[in-house]
This record gives sequence, structure tokens and C-alpha cells, in this order.
Amino acid sequence: MKVGVIMGGISSEREISLKSGSSIVENINKEKYEVVPIVIDNKEDIITKIKGIDFALLALHGKFGEDGTVQSVLQTLGVPYSGCGPLSSAMCMDKDISKCVLNAADIRTAPWINLRENEKIDYSEINKLGYPVVVKPTHGGSSVATFIIKEEKDIKNAIIEAFKWDNEVMIEKFIKGDEITCPVYNDKMLPIIAIKPKAEFFDYTAKYADGGSDEFIIELEKNLHEEVEKMALATYKALKCEVYSRVDMIVTTEGVPYILEVNTLPGMTKNSLIPKSAAGINISFSKLIDMIIEDSMKVVR
Repeated sequence: MKVGVIMGGISSEREISLKSGSSIVENINKEKYEVVPIVIDNKEDIITKIKGIDFALLALHGKFGEDGTVQSVLQTLGVPYSGCGPLSSAMCMDKDISKCVLNAADIRTAPWINLRENEKIDYSEINKLGYPVVVKPTHGGSSVATFIIKEEKDIKNAIIEAFKWDNEVMIEKFIKGDEITCPVYNDKMLPIIAIKPKAEFFDYTAKYADGGSDEFIIELEKNLHEEVEKMALATYKALKCEVYSRVDMIVTTEGVPYILEVNTLPGMTKNSLIPKSAAGINISFSKLIDMIIEDSMKVVR
């Protein structure tokens, strides 16, 4: 089977996507698959460069890659692809929509306000959230242009900066606690990973630089583990995820978990969290890639 590893793209996360794609190409079973690295430099490439492949293994991140557009194109062209479908990808990429879905499903997530470009900022509504707050692009990823704002005097500049990256900006109540990530594969949770960033939070450098954070498999206390697992699986289901996704949470010092966001195309670099989690149950990187291809092929689109 000819597998095209789709990487690059046109989002702010292009460089990370190239690293994910290169890692996949390096670790995929080349005795089983004919591997074709495909770098996307513009939107037209997703049509012109995929001709002749039997399966698209997506290593894209961010807009035009993780937001359902590429999935829709591939589906229209009849090319099977890895991971979640267009609707799930779009909902998870839009943090406002995904939090609305979580709220409707009674799944705990931090209070928030979503701003559209040119919309008047209601500072009194932001103040009701209580500082500190997190300001970030609504459709962004990898913590690009994400700020923790502790005082009202700094909020305007953070919003202006976030709007440079997106046409919508989210302002979310900051939840203090320990960050964990819960990979979900085919409706089952893989080992939980604790994230201990060496910066103030799990920002771009902490995520991708060698030594930027400590990440390790963690055993939670039984009741907390059960609640986290229930929330992760309910989130996966509510947002219509398929094959695999990564559910990020924060657990307060009182042991209360909150959903942060869901990644439908999580990173697949040497520092990435899903390969680390899978390794905890003796699934090698190569085997994980194999599983993703095989299980994605079974999904009826």
C-alpha cells in the first residue's frame, strides 16, 4: 500500500508538522508500506500532490490540516485518511464550539468568553471571570500567542496580539493545577501522562524543546483516575472523535479535573505525548503508526 505522509501546511504550526511527518517517515514499517513524504506548501497541493496514494497519513497541525478542511477534500477525492473526520476535526479545532458541546454534555470545562474580530470588548464580562485569565486564539494550537494575564491593565494588549493569529480570540478563566493528557484510542484511554513544564505553563517551548518540560506516565488515585477516564471518554464521544485523539485536562489541587481541549491530530515527534503513552503499554512508535493506519482504514466515511 502506498502511504502518503502529509506534512507541512500553511498554519502557524508548520514547523512542528514537518517534525511530526519526518518522525513518522523515519519510524513507519517500510517493509509493509511504500512511503511517500508529501510536503504541503499551499492549499492546491492537497489535490495535486496526493495523486496515486492509497492512504493519507496526516501529520498536519493547525488550520488547513486539523480543522476538517483537508479531511473533507480527501473524503471528496475518495482517499482514505488517518484519524477523525471533518465534523469532529472542525469542532475540536474551534475551542469555542468544543467548549459549548462539552457544556451541553455536562462535562466540566473552565468558564470563558469568545471574541470575534471587530467586536467590542466588554471588559466588565472579562472581569466577571476573575483574574488570572488565559488569552489565546480560538482556532490556534501549540500554545502559539497564548498568554496568562493576571491584571486587567494587560488584557487589551494580549487580545490584540492573539488577534494577529486568528479572527477569534478566547478568554478563559485560568484554572491552577497540574496538567495531564489522556490519549484515547478507539474509545479506550491509554496511560495518562503528567506534564510538568519548566515555564509558567505548557507553552510552545515547553512542548517542543528538548528538556522544555518533564512528561511521564502517572498513576492517579483510584477515584480521580475513574473520573478522569470517564471525562476523557465522554469528551471523545461528545466531539465525535474517531480512531485516536488526545484530551488535555487540568487537575486542581483539590483534585477536580477540567477539560482544556482536544487534539485530533496530536504531535508525533520524538517529544510527543501519544507515542510516550503508547510506549507505556509496550506499543512501539512503529506499531502505533501501523495501528492508526489499519484502524483508520476500517472507518466508514
